[in-house]
Amino acid sequence: MSANPLMSAWTGPYGLPPFDAIRAEHFEPAFEAALAAHRAELDAIAASTAAPSFADTVAALDRGGRALTALEHLFSTLSASASSPELQAVQRRMAAPLAAHANAIYLNAQLFARLEQLHEQRAALGLTPEQRRLLERLHLDFVRAGARLQGEARARYAAIMERLADLNTRFAQNVLADESRYRLELRSEAELAGLPGFVRAAARQAALDRGIGEEGVHVVTLSRSLIVPFLTFSERRDLREQAWRAWVGRGDDTGETDNRDIVREMLTLRREQAALHGHRSYADYALADTMAGRQSAVQALLDQVWEPAKAAAARERAMLEEVREQLGHQLTIEAWDWRWYAEKVRQQRFQLDEAEVKPYFPLDAMVQAMFDCAQRLYGLRFVAQPQVAGYHPDVKVYEVQRADGTARGVFVQDNFARPTKRSGAWMNALRWQARNGIDALPIILNNNNFAKGAPGEPTLLSFDDVRTLFHEFGHGLHGLLSDVEFERLSGTQVLRDFVELPSQLMEHWMAEPSVLKQHARHYRTGEPLPDALLARLKAAATFNQGYETVRYTASALVDLAIHAVEDEQAPEPVGFERETLERLGLPPAIGQNHRLTHFQHLFSGSSYAAGYYVYLWAEVLDCDAFEAFVEAGDPFDTATAQSVLANILAVGNSKEPGETYRAFRGRDARVEPMLKGRGLIPA
Repeated sequence: MSANPLMSAWTGPYGLPPFDAIRAEHFEPAFEAALAAHRAELDAIAASTAAPSFADTVAALDRGGRALTALEHLFSTLSASASSPELQAVQRRMAAPLAAHANAIYLNAQLFARLEQLHEQRAALGLTPEQRRLLERLHLDFVRAGARLQGEARARYAAIMERLADLNTRFAQNVLADESRYRLELRSEAELAGLPGFVRAAARQAALDRGIGEEGVHVVTLSRSLIVPFLTFSERRDLREQAWRAWVGRGDDTGETDNRDIVREMLTLRREQAALHGHRSYADYALADTMAGRQSAVQALLDQVWEPAKAAAARERAMLEEVREQLGHQLTIEAWDWRWYAEKVRQQRFQLDEAEVKPYFPLDAMVQAMFDCAQRLYGLRFVAQPQVAGYHPDVKVYEVQRADGTARGVFVQDNFARPTKRSGAWMNALRWQARNGIDALPIILNNNNFAKGAPGEPTLLSFDDVRTLFHEFGHGLHGLLSDVEFERLSGTQVLRDFVELPSQLMEHWMAEPSVLKQHARHYRTGEPLPDALLARLKAAATFNQGYETVRYTASALVDLAIHAVEDEQAPEPVGFERETLERLGLPPAIGQNHRLTHFQHLFSGSSYAAGYYVYLWAEVLDCDAFEAFVEAGDPFDTATAQSVLANILAVGNSKEPGETYRAFRGRDARVEPMLKGRGLIPA
C-alpha cells in the first residue's frame, strides 16, 4: 500500500495528486479501497436506528465518499487528457464496477427510505433554502436513478446502467483510436499548396509529435484546430476530400472501432431505462429535469432557428457560387469545399484573410486577455505556479486569488492537442468548491485542443479558437467562483440547459474592442490590432453564421429525434441520421457538427443525450444577459458584473435556475438578441 501513491493522502501543492508517480496499475487497488470505504459510510447511514435528520442523512450523503470522488476525478482527467493503452484497459475493467457502485447507492432501499421520509417532511424541517434544495436534488437523483423500482425492474435497471457504462467507455475509446491513428502526410510543396505559414507550422509540429522527424514532412490530424484550417486553405481539393471523409467518418467504419452497433445498443437501453421510469422515450425522461421540461419546448426553439438558418446559408451559398464562377471552376461545391470558398468570399467581400488575422492572436496573449477580463469583472488574479507540475509538460497551474490576495482556487490549463488526448474542449474539476466537511480550494481544469506552433514559435489562434478559449474559461469561472455549502450543488452541477450560460456569456468579452485593442497584438511587431482590421472583423461577424447555425442545429435535431424514438429496438443510427436530415432538408454541402458515430456529447456519457440543444437554449440566455452590460453602457460595469457573480456564478445549483436568472435580469430572457447576434433577423 505504501508503494501506491493513490492509497495515501495527496500532499502535493494545493492537495494535487503526485502526477509523476502515478501509474495505471495503481488505480484498481486504490478504487477497491475507496469503494469499500464509501460502502462502509453508506452502510452506517442506512443502518442508523435513529429517526433521519438532515445532518445524519442528507449532509452525510453529500460529504460521503470524498476519497472515491477524488480518485474518480483524477482517473477521468487522465483518461481524457493523458491516456495510454494501459489506462484504457483499466477504464474498460472499471466501468462496470463503478456503475455497480452507483447502483448500490441509488437502489439502496434503506438509504432511500430515510431520504424519502425527510423529503415528505421538508416543509416542516426548518431548513435553509440551500439545505432544502440539496434535499430535493438528492431525492430526485435517487428517483431518477431507479430508487422507486421494485423486484425484477430494479435488477434490470441495475444491469442496464452497468452495460451503458461499459458502452460509454468503448464508444469514447473508439473515437480516440480513430483520431489518434489518422495522419495525412504532406511530403511535397504541391501537397502543401495554399497552406499559410501558421498551418504549415502546426502541421510540422504534429509530425514531430508523432515521431516523424524527416525534413519537410507535415501531418494533418483530426484535431479541429488543424483540420479546419487545412479545409479552409488547402488548394488540393483531393486532399481536402480525403481529410474531410476521415473527419466525418470517425466511428463509422467496419472494424474494431466501429461505433454503429454500440450506438444502437445504447439507444435501445436508454429507451428501456426511460420506460422503467414510465416515460415513452428517453427524450421525455432526459428533459423532465431541465429548464425546457419537455420535447415540445426544445422543438419550438430549434424550429425557430432552423428555417432562418437555412435561408441565411442559402444566401451564403450564392456568394460562394459567385466566387466559383469567377475562378472558372466547373464543379459542384461539396462539404469539403465550403470552407475554402467561404474563405475566398471573406477575402473578397470583407478584405479579411485568416493568415492576416492570426498573428494578432497568439495563445499566451489571449490567455492573459481572459485573465484580465476576470480581474476587471470579478476582482480575480491568476498567478502562475511554474514550480507546480501537472500531469503533462503542456499543463500550466495557476493560483486564483481574490482582490485582497487570498486564494480562491486553483486553475489548471491544458491547451494543446496530442495523440493521447480526446478531441474537443471541456472543463472538469479535480475538486469542487464546498464547505460541508471540506477545508480545501476548488481545483478546476480547462482542456483545449489547439494545434501547437513550431518549436520557438508561438501558437496562433483563429478567432474561433479564441472563442473556444473564452468559452471554457467561462465554465472554469463557474467552478472557481462557486460559493455554496454542499458539493452536490457546486459549480457547473446545474441543470444541463443552464450550464452553458456562464461559458457562452464569457465569449462576449473576447470580441470587445477594448479587450482586443489591449491584448490582440502582432506576435512579431507588438503592433495592436489595427482599427481597420477590427472594423473588418466586426463587419464579417455574421458571415457564414447561416452555415455554422445549420451545422449545429442539424446535430441538435438529430439528437432529439433519435432519443424521441419510442420503439423498443432503436433504429440503425446511420440510416436514421440520413433519413432525418433528408426530411429536414439539410443542404448536403453543409453537413452537421457531429455525426452520431462520433458524437461524444451523447455517447461518451449521458449528460448531453437528448440535450445538445442546450447551447442554443443557453445562447438565448447569454445574449440577453450581455444586453444588461450594453444597457449599463460599459462591458465591465461593476454593478452588473457583481450581479452576475451573486446570482449566477456563485450560487451553483443552490437555487432553481429560472429564479436565479430573473434575480439577475428582473425578467425572463428574450430570444431576439440571440437571433440578431447570429444575423438571422435584422439587428
